[in-house]
Amino acid sequence: MAVNWGVIGAGGIAYRRTIPEMVRVADNARLVAIMDVSPEACSRVAKEYNVTSVYSDEEALLRDPKVQAVYIATPQNAHHRQVLLAASYGKHVLCEKPMATSLEDGQEMMEACKKAGVLLGFDYMMRFNIYNQKIKELVASGALGKPVMGRAELTCWYPPIPGAWRQQKEIAYGGALIDMGSHCLDLLEWIFDSRISEVFAFHDRLVHPYDVEDTSTTILRFENGAHGIVDNYFNVPDAAAKNFLEVYGTGGSILASGTIGQDPTGNVTSYLVPQGLGYSANQVRNQADGVKAETYHFEGQAMYGTMVKLFSKAIEEGGQPPVPAEVGYHNLVVLMAIYEAARSGKPVKISY
Repeated sequence: MAVNWGVIGAGGIAYRRTIPEMVRVADNARLVAIMDVSPEACSRVAKEYNVTSVYSDEEALLRDPKVQAVYIATPQNAHHRQVLLAASYGKHVLCEKPMATSLEDGQEMMEACKKAGVLLGFDYMMRFNIYNQKIKELVASGALGKPVMGRAELTCWYPPIPGAWRQQKEIAYGGALIDMGSHCLDLLEWIFDSRISEVFAFHDRLVHPYDVEDTSTTILRFENGAHGIVDNYFNVPDAAAKNFLEVYGTGGSILASGTIGQDPTGNVTSYLVPQGLGYSANQVRNQADGVKAETYHFEGQAMYGTMVKLFSKAIEEGGQPPVPAEVGYHNLVVLMAIYEAARSGKPVKISY
């Protein structure tokens, strides 16, 4: 039996990715209701996907007895209010990232859902890019040796656009980091299976005049001792932004491009060496020195649809969401620490 879903925020990422993949891939999910403040957004989705329950107010959708779970795809300053409201109506919640714009709001969201006995999860769907899963598999197998460093880069060209909420501090809290870096931080922690313990950052508005950062460079330390770099920019042309993901260890390196983003594609090559390969003063970097280079080719899987399918399965079977509330909250803790580091010019340690 399928889980009946409502969508709060039917434009943007919901319309481009989540709704189409929910319908196409998640055979245990059924889209039964939508809500958006834009009549045009509602009309478009209703027509394309034959949705008859259409609302302009989220509480009206949440009162709909057909709806069992909601996907929230609204600006992050609305997440707190909408999640609390959904919990009060007994609806399970899959929410877009980032969790919220304050740690206090995030804690209240977790507590409300726990008290109501409903699931709360977050849409860090890049974990379901099959290339990213291969990287994690290689690291977990020990093929990389001891992890030493990871880098995740996600950039785009995002010029001033009238009404764009991601460019407004009062709505988005921040810019390139909170929008794109949130995914990068999650991926590195997930791949290394180790939490970030210390951060330092530089934030600037180098190109665009809006009031959030268009340039974010973050330095990380993980609990396992590895270092990391996350760089996010709203000022690099899309055609030049390759969205790199790199991990290095005592057993080699894994280099990827195009695996961070909305498309389920990418390129991944591992450069691994046999254990015990000795020191060479020549430092010749080629395959003849014992490095095994391997490039991987997979058929991409629908990341957003996979997230909805696994979340629906958790509802049906009484399990945990694929990315549970605690992961979303920890990501928010790290984000807030990075903003504090950028403001203060000092490293910030993370204890959560």
